[in-house]
Amino acid sequence: MLGGPRPARAESKMIMERLLLSPDEVAESLGVCRSRVYDLLRTRVLPSVKIGRARRVPVSAVRAYVDQLTDSSDLS
Repeated sequence: MLGGPRPARAESKMIMERLLLSPDEVAESLGVCRSRVYDLLRTRVLPSVKIGRARRVPVSAVRAYVDQLTDSSDLS
């Protein structure tokens, strides 16, 4: 049955998109060092949230930061 119901096992393996990244993950995705990410967090160029003792950066904030960088480089 091609159009039939999905097996329950396939539904349990649905991948959820990550909404928050650790500073290490942000550094890896931007291709910069960890200390640069912490500088961006400290100066509030890159917004973050605190959950318990952990600092997390919304994926949307990373994308907005990259968009801002590419928009400002277009002006040069």
